Amino acid sequence: MNPNYLDFEQPIAELEVKIEELRHVGSGAELNLSSELDELKGKSIKLTEKIFSNLSPWDVVRVARHPLRPYTLDYLPLIFEDFDELHGDRRFGDDKAIVGGVARLNGEAVMVIGQEKGRSVKDKVYRNFGMPKPEGYRKALRLMETAERFSLPVITLIDTPGAYPGIDSEERGISESIATNLAVMSRLKTPIVSVVIGEGSSGGALGIGVADHLAMLQYATYFVISPEGCANIIWKSSEFASDAAAAMGVTSEKLKELGIVDASIEEPLGGAHRDAPLMGQRIREHVSAELEKLKAMSIDDMLEARYARLLAYGN
Repeated sequence: MNPNYLDFEQPIAELEVKIEELRHVGSGAELNLSSELDELKGKSIKLTEKIFSNLSPWDVVRVARHPLRPYTLDYLPLIFEDFDELHGDRRFGDDKAIVGGVARLNGEAVMVIGQEKGRSVKDKVYRNFGMPKPEGYRKALRLMETAERFSLPVITLIDTPGAYPGIDSEERGISESIATNLAVMSRLKTPIVSVVIGEGSSGGALGIGVADHLAMLQYATYFVISPEGCANIIWKSSEFASDAAAAMGVTSEKLKELGIVDASIEEPLGGAHRDAPLMGQRIREHVSAELEKLKAMSIDDMLEARYARLLAYGN
């Protein structure tokens, strides 16, 4: 099996191997195999379209967790210019699971905050696998209040399996830090646009996810608890994670239908990891368009619409 492809993608992987082998043979023997290559590429595209048009909710969860999926640090240079990272919560320390700072979007200064999982094993440990501790949410809070002070729009990129549930996290008040962020973001006097780029799990996602506009990438997920956690509670076994994913409604399509999220941003064929620059461009265009709408509103009207949006959940 090719580790860069999920199990349901293996037929695509096999075709891609054949394409690479044919390309190698053609270049080595100076043969013109362009027609054969074009035919195989066409088959690969059609096969990918077929597979990704029939993904189950559990398949979408696995795509959202794909090891090659772009993370916040991958997207920052694709969406923004002149990113200048800011560190620390001014109370305890600097949480590496949350990355934030000032950047420019189409020449305009903005505050960007995102969760980062890390790519290599060493980096994953350094970033705590994208699970922020209280100081991470307090850092985000400091940056959001700074943005309000200087009238900078806030853009958050959500991608976390959840806030860190360890003893040290509890000792420093993880619940309080998330709750404070929810309260402050609900009344922050500057536009907020949030995008779920991978996993949006539980309060860990909500801690930077209260916004005027909430979007999800096509194959991102957003849920109150992981499918495995839900299955362990309901069926006493994580083997039923796929059933839990189907019952919970974790996909962007379902959540948009329910009115939980405002938009689903289409991903490149095969997922965001197949063409990160294109995905970054689509996020950039979507966020820019939504910020233009928000900037046309008065602060009072924007806050009233934000509050009404939150109260509409569950109607």
